[in-house]
Amino acid sequence: MSRGLVGRAVRRREDERILRGRTRYLDDIDVAGAAHVAFLRSPFAHARVGGIDVPEGLEGVVAVISAADLDGRARDLPVQGIEGGRVSEEGHPVLARDEVRYAGQAVAAVLAESRALAEDAAELIEVDYEPLEPVLHARGSDLTLSHWHRVAGDVPGAFGSAAQVVTASHALPRLAPVPMEPRGAIASYDVANDLLTVWVSAQDSHRQLAGLAAVLDRPEDSIHVIVPDVGGAFGSKGAPAPETMLVAAAAILTGRPVKWTEDREENFVASYQGRGMEADVELAFDSDATLLAVRARIWADLGGYLMPTTAIPTHTTAMLMCGVYDVQAADVEVVGRRTNKVPTGPYRGAGRPEAAYFVECTMDVAARELGVDPLELRRRNLIRELPYRTALGWTYDSGDYARCLDRVEELVRPERRDEGDRRVGTGFGMYVERAGGLFETAEAELMPTGRLLVRSGSSPHGQGHDTTFAQVAAERFGVGLEDVELRFGDSREVPRGVGTFASRSVAMGGSAVAQAVDALKEKCDAVAERLGGSATLRDVAEAEPGLTASARFESDLVFSSGAYGAVVEIERSTGRLSVLRMAAVDDAGTIVNPLLAEGQVIGGTAQGLGECLVEEAAYDDEGNPTFASFVGYSLLTAAEMPELVTEFVETPSPLNPLGAKGIGEAGAIGTPAAVSNAVTDALGGARVDPPFSEDKLWHALREAGS
Repeated sequence: MSRGLVGRAVRRREDERILRGRTRYLDDIDVAGAAHVAFLRSPFAHARVGGIDVPEGLEGVVAVISAADLDGRARDLPVQGIEGGRVSEEGHPVLARDEVRYAGQAVAAVLAESRALAEDAAELIEVDYEPLEPVLHARGSDLTLSHWHRVAGDVPGAFGSAAQVVTASHALPRLAPVPMEPRGAIASYDVANDLLTVWVSAQDSHRQLAGLAAVLDRPEDSIHVIVPDVGGAFGSKGAPAPETMLVAAAAILTGRPVKWTEDREENFVASYQGRGMEADVELAFDSDATLLAVRARIWADLGGYLMPTTAIPTHTTAMLMCGVYDVQAADVEVVGRRTNKVPTGPYRGAGRPEAAYFVECTMDVAARELGVDPLELRRRNLIRELPYRTALGWTYDSGDYARCLDRVEELVRPERRDEGDRRVGTGFGMYVERAGGLFETAEAELMPTGRLLVRSGSSPHGQGHDTTFAQVAAERFGVGLEDVELRFGDSREVPRGVGTFASRSVAMGGSAVAQAVDALKEKCDAVAERLGGSATLRDVAEAEPGLTASARFESDLVFSSGAYGAVVEIERSTGRLSVLRMAAVDDAGTIVNPLLAEGQVIGGTAQGLGECLVEEAAYDDEGNPTFASFVGYSLLTAAEMPELVTEFVETPSPLNPLGAKGIGEAGAIGTPAAVSNAVTDALGGARVDPPFSEDKLWHALREAGS
């Protein structure tokens, strides 16, 4: 039976289907008569666009679509604002009009009978470009796309009375999300019923539905969105993409089904990226090393246009600049600037890793300047009583930051032992992150067989919803896991939801499942009582067919937290960095499935290590990406993963029935600060920003006199 399922390390139910090749990804879907799309993309980072010359008689070509063909048929992508800030309404166009703002921006779309024919034809089309000077650095741009500034408490007084003011500057590079499955979309238009059906590799169906309705100016009930199996996203498939809009518009224009599957080069140059922020941070301390105030100026490289959610990570970073510390005076400003690069957007962590990195690395600088042990400095300033309202306005719901720090110190086994050609350093980083919020939905139905069917507004792309949600449903309904079926991704079948991102699935989607199942169980119990009290679920289904219940769960934000530790080694003669071991202690509230939660931590840590060691979406002086393949953009392999010890601290959230918070982004948040502080320790206090290349560290060692 089902008791004790929540909290049990159950293996993922979906894995057998995945491993046996029974999944159905976007490219596995074949629609009869589909034309295939290849995009003609700009080779320039910034240029005026003149005429587009399409040769006649291109083999197999159905249509060539430019921005002029979309006039009156497709609007720019809508832009989401940020609370308390200003955001430009200049959304990303479906196709470039008279200007391109990044290398890789789509200028035209070629529809042909095959992808190969479409690509061949695209190479023969000539575009009249007038190259312009690109802007490549946020601090060097005077084109502001977003701005947020908040002051709380007596910041001037705190800095004026401070015994010590610590200042540090930090930078995090842009990163490419690199999901295993690149993006893609298929669209088919039923003229007779005025129904547009879109299959899309995405993180949910209803955000895609809303985006299509807004861009194409169509009522939502005339659009059907289906999200099939998705091979990863890491945030990059959340916001509707201009290519998806083009595919949908092309299906309406031509009257034929249209298919686009992104190749890896396109994914590198055209899918939005993450991070790309710089910060100047000041911390004011009294004579007892008590933190009095925080002051920060943050610059975000947003790229050539705003995608729907481009500004969201900047706001998240700014709001988390007090970290886990009890400080009631803060002055934080974040400016998002336009550059001639592909836009940025939410990527695993989405503003949280940036805040943790800026705050925690500055705390280590402070410890060194104040002559206080880094862990002791943190302990003196930790928030001890929760709920806690920060100076910047968010309320942390639950947590035990001191316990997380104590445990990670025990687990990481701090080390400082320099021998011969090796320098060893130990570093720590803490974090707090927002999760959940808004709403999520679920429907529960008793099937004629007595099994339970649950439809969720959340949508999986690797997280394990089919297992964790089934654990919640089975325990509350009193059945076995094998008697629970989950359905996701079809906008015509599942209830309208917000989707899967921001570590919100269990806290929000799982809570909606819990409430829907609880409501259905009440109905079933009532029917069973009428039948004599010993009726089975099959009896109930036969007596009252079609029993259903639905739930819309709403909640304020919940806040996960944790502490990470790293031990690193730098080879003096080469600058080569090795991460010897790591420890991760995370508080995600109630853990529904420890096995899957640990998997999320391991995966997030791997991505955080990649950011530290090898990953950077770099551009040359003309704005051309230097990473259009895995030759120029490296990912960690299992061979580079260090020893990693994980542990959970559970302080349940009071804001949802499961007590859950979020775990999906934890590793990506806590890792960069911990590794960076360990590198600084190994360098004897010298600071460099990631990625920690051999050349960068070799020069740092020489400058430090090693």
